[in-house]
Amino acid sequence: MKTRQLGNTDLHITPIGFGAWAIGGGNWSFGWGEQDDSESVAAIQRALDLGINWIDTAAAYGLGHSEEVVARALKGRAEKPYIFTKCSLVWNEGDYAATNRLKAQSIRSEVENSLRRLQVETIDLYQVHWPVPDEDLEEGWQTMAELQKAGKVRYIGASNFNVSQLKRAQAIAPVNALQPPYSLVKREAEQELLPYCQKNNIGVIVYSPMQSGLLSGAMTRERVAKFPENDHRRRRAEFQEPQLSRNLALAEKLRDIALLYGRTPGEAAIAWVLANPAVTGAIVGARNPEQVNATIGAAEFRLTQLDLDEIENFFKVGA
Repeated sequence: MKTRQLGNTDLHITPIGFGAWAIGGGNWSFGWGEQDDSESVAAIQRALDLGINWIDTAAAYGLGHSEEVVARALKGRAEKPYIFTKCSLVWNEGDYAATNRLKAQSIRSEVENSLRRLQVETIDLYQVHWPVPDEDLEEGWQTMAELQKAGKVRYIGASNFNVSQLKRAQAIAPVNALQPPYSLVKREAEQELLPYCQKNNIGVIVYSPMQSGLLSGAMTRERVAKFPENDHRRRRAEFQEPQLSRNLALAEKLRDIALLYGRTPGEAAIAWVLANPAVTGAIVGARNPEQVNATIGAAEFRLTQLDLDEIENFFKVGA
């Protein structure tokens, strides 16, 4: 699998990486319902066996559980992938929800906990999960830069920052990578964020390229209706009417295009994201090996200009 250089770093990453959000399970406010850890481990190992060379997780996913599962999946593997994780969302024992914090003491404590859970000595890319509280952004980013100098992390990145916040961080230390949401359903990053990152050589790894499974081709109204109470997608507007019908129609349009190449709708959705020259890689979540198999082809799938035009026409004409 070919790799791409991540912005101004020396990391060369595959076009898609393994997203470990869902495998954290449902024991927190943004969980995806119950998850079988053995299936999670098998999914990670399948992704790595097929050539993926990076995993994106976060301390908050499952309130630490996702990082622990990643460590379990990597135990005993001779060749280890890059590990990316995040800070700034913390919780107290027994809490269901995480709280935003960017104070130096909090971030220093978080990195030690992530290193312990991941069972590594250095984190390849450490990212501020959310720039909240905004007034603490400078203190948080200064701390991130200090962790980099101390060798705790190789590179530092920002997740969910806007351009103004990126500039504030850059005034303290370089931003090595940005992680924004980006998909055919959520395209706001095209306006300012992606052009800014491309101009300033900031690597971009986008999350939710299939919009939390909506564009995978496996989502139906019936499946959405049966989401368990601890699946955060029940509360998301894009999974509710009137957006749900339009998003499912978009998935069918992607299916029509993907069939021409023997691909899945999810692979088409991911390939569309990767077609943007500002995007270095896409984070693709999976909860079992079969889901990995259904999306891995996106790494080398290239949509033609005619395909891209047909997708754009969907938005112009309407579902």
